[in-house]
Amino acid sequence: MDRRTFMLGTAAAALYAARPFALQASAVELGSIDGSVSGNNFTATTFLDYLASIKLTWAMISLPEAVLEDDGAIRQVREHADKLGIKLQLAYGSLCPSSRSFKPDLGSVEQQVTRAINATKIFGATCFRCILGLDPERPQIDKHIDDMVAAIRPVRSRIVDSGVKLAVENHGGDLQARELKAMIEAVGPDVMGVCLDSGNPTWMLEDPQMTLEMLIDYTETCHVRDSAVWMVPEGIAVRWVNMGDGNVDIDGWVRKFIQAKPGMPLIFENLVSGRPRIHHIYDPAFWDNWRKMPAWEFARFLALAEKGTPKPATPRAPGKTAGQQRIEDLETCVTYTRDLLRRI
Repeated sequence: MDRRTFMLGTAAAALYAARPFALQASAVELGSIDGSVSGNNFTATTFLDYLASIKLTWAMISLPEAVLEDDGAIRQVREHADKLGIKLQLAYGSLCPSSRSFKPDLGSVEQQVTRAINATKIFGATCFRCILGLDPERPQIDKHIDDMVAAIRPVRSRIVDSGVKLAVENHGGDLQARELKAMIEAVGPDVMGVCLDSGNPTWMLEDPQMTLEMLIDYTETCHVRDSAVWMVPEGIAVRWVNMGDGNVDIDGWVRKFIQAKPGMPLIFENLVSGRPRIHHIYDPAFWDNWRKMPAWEFARFLALAEKGTPKPATPRAPGKTAGQQRIEDLETCVTYTRDLLRRI
């Protein structure tokens, strides 16, 4: 075989190998959680109408308690989504009974799981998103993990029988990836998985790429947004930004996600920050909430910050409401991501 034949053959083989992924990427469906466009007084149906207008085909929706208790009302949401060609997932809240985010007035964990499973089955989905908590849970995170595990274990058989999984979000403020993975293993990955959020890791001192690597095998659904990370005199600043405006290699994150989870949609949770969140890493007291974090994990996050540059927020234009700005931001991210899927 001469050199020219070898080179042509190698190029053809490379093109052939790349073709399946290119087709896979172009077929990825996009969606959004309703929180991306909060401040616009959308109901469940008007939110679906909006998503249809920008050609998104997945919706993650929070339902009021009155609707969760009304099968007919849930079916109306499903029927409207079906007419628009939109697939549904439920966004639920905390299922940790010791979390400040848990709402005991809505019933026990068992009762709330039962309602969420019922709504999910009516939606025709296989999982629903839920959380442990927020920042207030971080100082006693081990206790809250134990409490959530203890609350879910008694309803394991009911969850298994339903065919629906709990997709626990790596939420901003509560769980690091390593802790969420351990909680899933304790409960059982047959009943609990992950709603993998690409933005929250930067709140948790994590490189989003590392979070994906650690949790992708457990992932049932996702939230996608970009982040900017940079050094400041006090420590490390982080801001959630529109897709493509950050420095965490969101393009690479999307590529890895598609490769690992072919056919799974990308669901935006686009929450553009105003002021950055500051991690005061030079203050010894800051580390009280992060004593068990391995040095190698923090080193990956620190490397991102050291390469970053300040990314201040752009002031909202006069006369534009916060809700209008969120719509503009989401549509900016949709455009960027559609172009990204064509490029990769």
